[in-house]
Amino acid sequence: MKVLYGVQATGNGHITRARVMAPALRAAGIDVDFVFSGREPEKLFNMEPFGDYRCYQGMTLHMEGSQVNKWKTLTGNNPVRLLRDIFKLDLSEYDLVITDFEPVTAWAAKVKGVPSVGIAHQYAFLHRLPDSKTGFFLKNQIRLFAPAKLAVGLHWDHFEQPICPPLIQPPLYSPSTVERKIVVYLPHDAPEELAQTLGAYSDFEFHIYAAVDEPHVQNNIFIKPFSREGFHKDLASCAGVICNSGFGLLSEAVQYGKKVLTLPQKGQVEQESNAEVLESLGLGVVIYDLASDKVATWLELPSPLPKRYPDLAAMLAAWIADGCKESVSDLADTVWQSEEFVNTQTA
Repeated sequence: MKVLYGVQATGNGHITRARVMAPALRAAGIDVDFVFSGREPEKLFNMEPFGDYRCYQGMTLHMEGSQVNKWKTLTGNNPVRLLRDIFKLDLSEYDLVITDFEPVTAWAAKVKGVPSVGIAHQYAFLHRLPDSKTGFFLKNQIRLFAPAKLAVGLHWDHFEQPICPPLIQPPLYSPSTVERKIVVYLPHDAPEELAQTLGAYSDFEFHIYAAVDEPHVQNNIFIKPFSREGFHKDLASCAGVICNSGFGLLSEAVQYGKKVLTLPQKGQVEQESNAEVLESLGLGVVIYDLASDKVATWLELPSPLPKRYPDLAAMLAAWIADGCKESVSDLADTVWQSEEFVNTQTA
């Protein structure tokens, strides 16, 4: 079986999922090629698992600070180029298209009649969730942006719906807790402003990951350049995480057993929904400004227990290799009822 795997590269969470799926698909005997869109190729990093991948412009959200700039999002995308890329993409050698909410491959499969499977957090919004954001309009936006014949949505709970658990790699490092060590990942906020605000909490260490060339230390503030290995080491050992409400990082924090303080990006419906659901499940605290009084209270909260998820990548790869014969609903039931998951929840 030969598969084309499209990845929405706007956020790191989509790429992280693809990193987990790549070896699982190959282990299942599937020949897979990758396509990325939504980010400039020179801004992609740690791409070795994807071999000779291709890039397209696709569609992306434009941010100003932690808020979506709707005008720049509207004018900064090129629908004519998107259509050209969709129709020019040759799918003749592929048996299946997998899309992680990537529009070029998703629409090319739909237009050309190639079977497609969507595997992404966004497809969970096609079902009923305990939030105020999902509804008719959001569901249709999901279907319009990256349609798929079979859609596998991912979330922290199934909510009695055909939804699978997060698709994340097992912890890279053994979880531990350095009391009063906090990891901060707010990439759309200036690190200097974050340092000024968080520096007031002098009893805590804040490890801020940002777009800087060299690390910088000032009193209790540690500003660090992006590093996948360094970030996961700090994530494994910290007491808590301050971040936006992207699904991938929140899932990793939950898996490591870290308390979470999350600031959903304004105007980003997915993140607003994630924040509501996270809080409803008791997995984190939501704020909309770091000046909130909730910060001091959250800093003193204890850490939760780690929550391990099953090896969804292997299960998905086996399902795909078998021709996706089992329904998505039955697949989700199998995953949630797997011995691996049940044992980690009752241990």
